[in-house]
Amino acid sequence: MYQSYRDRAAFLFVYVREAHPTDEWRMPVNEEEGVLFAQPKTLEARHDVARQCCNKLSLTMPTVVDSIDNRVDGLYAAWPERIFIVDREGRIAYAGGQGPFGFKPAEAEAWLKKNLR
Repeated sequence: MYQSYRDRAAFLFVYVREAHPTDEWRMPVNEEEGVLFAQPKTLEARHDVARQCCNKLSLTMPTVVDSIDNRVDGLYAAWPERIFIVDREGRIAYAGGQGPFGFKPAEAEAWLKKNLR
C-alpha cells in the first residue's frame, strides 16, 4: 500500500508497545518466527525493538516510536495494530478496527483508491 500510494499520501508507521513480549503474553508463533522480545521498559529499549522490527519486516515507510507512557496507543487504541487515514484537514477519515481481527489493510487501501485521485 505504501509503495502504491506514497506519491499521493503521507504514511507513518507508529511502533507501539510489544504485542506478545516474552515477559507477558507469549505466543508460540513468536517463538517459531524468532520474535522474542521482553516488553521494553525504557524509550531507548523500545527504539531498539522497533528498529529490529522494521529490519525484520523490511519496512521502508517512515517510522516513529510511541512514548514509553504509551500516549499514542492510549489516544488511538492502536495496540496491537491499527490503521488510520487522516484527511487533509487533519480529521480521521478512516479508522480501521483493532488487530488482529479488525486489522484489514485491504479496507484502508480501498479507501485510498476511492478517495485519492
